[in-house]
Amino acid sequence: MSLDIQSLDIQCEELSDARWAELLPLLQQCQVVRLDDCGLTEARCKDISSALRVNPALAELNLRSNELGDAGVHCVLQGLQSPSCKIQKLSLQNCCLTGAGCGVLSSTLRSLPTLQELHLSDNLLGDVGLQLLCEGLLDPQCRLEKLQLEYCNLSAASCEPLASVLRAKPDFKELTVSNNDINEAGVRVLCQGLKDSPCQLEALKLESCGVTSDNCRDLCSIVASKASLRELALGSNKLGDVGIAELCPGLLHPSSRLRTLWIWECGITAKGCGDLCRVLRAKESLKELSLAGNELGDEGARLLCETLLEPCCQLESLWVKSCSFTAACCSHFSSVLAQNKFLLELQISNNRLEDAGVRELCQGLGQPGSVLRVLWLADCDVSDSSCSSLAATLLANHSLRELDLSNNCLGDAGVLQLVESVRQPGCLLEQLVYVHALGGWCGQGCPGRNAGRGEDMGPCLSSGLCAACTTFTGLRRWRTGCRPWRRTSHP
Repeated sequence: MSLDIQSLDIQCEELSDARWAELLPLLQQCQVVRLDDCGLTEARCKDISSALRVNPALAELNLRSNELGDAGVHCVLQGLQSPSCKIQKLSLQNCCLTGAGCGVLSSTLRSLPTLQELHLSDNLLGDVGLQLLCEGLLDPQCRLEKLQLEYCNLSAASCEPLASVLRAKPDFKELTVSNNDINEAGVRVLCQGLKDSPCQLEALKLESCGVTSDNCRDLCSIVASKASLRELALGSNKLGDVGIAELCPGLLHPSSRLRTLWIWECGITAKGCGDLCRVLRAKESLKELSLAGNELGDEGARLLCETLLEPCCQLESLWVKSCSFTAACCSHFSSVLAQNKFLLELQISNNRLEDAGVRELCQGLGQPGSVLRVLWLADCDVSDSSCSSLAATLLANHSLRELDLSNNCLGDAGVLQLVESVRQPGCLLEQLVYVHALGGWCGQGCPGRNAGRGEDMGPCLSSGLCAACTTFTGLRRWRTGCRPWRRTSHP
């Protein structure tokens, strides 16, 4: 729980009646109220509604992952009807809201001119519910800027109402409809709405939506015409090299200032990678790129690394997890790590780099000019043979702050080598992560906590732990404390 005068932030806590009674006065005065996954029910919603009516300071309300249902949501929304309400951000993600409950939400939007951000992901709204919602969004009093509708059971039929909202709202900045089956026809309708809209869109997220290579022509036009666009997320769609070739002219347009491009698991090969490298050379504005889950191979890695060595490429974060790389490409990455002055994060997990490849990477990291801060090497077939190189690198490198070696074949000896380096005063590493999917921390069968799913990275000191696990978990407690596994939108 986080609590100060301005904010009440509670996550994953079942609230007893006594605890709830303590919190109610805070609901009446805090600017930010977050009660995430707290077991709230319809009955508690009545208390929330009463408290919100007398809280003119409220700017953000987050009730995500509580089973409120339509009745509970209705009750909460009644508390926002006060003339003094100035709420700006409302999150009802995963609250069991259905299409039937969208009528009340729609009418509420008409009376909340200060509301800028609405999160409704993980609710089964359906096309009927989305139509009702859009009726409220179209009201002149509604000035919403950001709308999240991920996993809302939408089809292409929802895209025309959404397109109408885009045309009517010049202040609209962010739309997320990922993980809905809107498919090629729906994407085309949305793109047409954006073409017709005066809005200064900043983020468009269409991951796992059935986007096709043909849609990339429409998206190319959007990227070229919307100079405000900073983030485009198209992961888990069948774009292929053909789609990337269609998209790149928009990315290369002089007005394009895209910062983040997520195209993971899009069927891209080294050929498409070559087209993207032209964009990287031409656009200093592009800072984050995810190509995870594409069969780029070592040839794709070579093309990327050659581009990263050019001074005009200023990429800061590169995700190339599961890209069919081998140790053969690591000499190229080593050169990048030694010479590139912009790349801060490299996610290269789940590639068969093996010990030879990791030793090549260590040579680059050990150079005085290395600036990388985060390196992910999970599932890379690394063994104890690499640990002496890694341990030496941790002492020589002064930029690296986080290293992930999870799901590799490290034994006691290797882990202890790493621990000894991290314990040295000259080592600046802040986060050393090693979680094994099958055998607790080390994978050797000791009874350390099995954190393979990444749900809890906290230390677990047990009398039955092997020497490496005892040292390693103790080190984590001493150096970094307990921190949950970092979740991301792409693999």
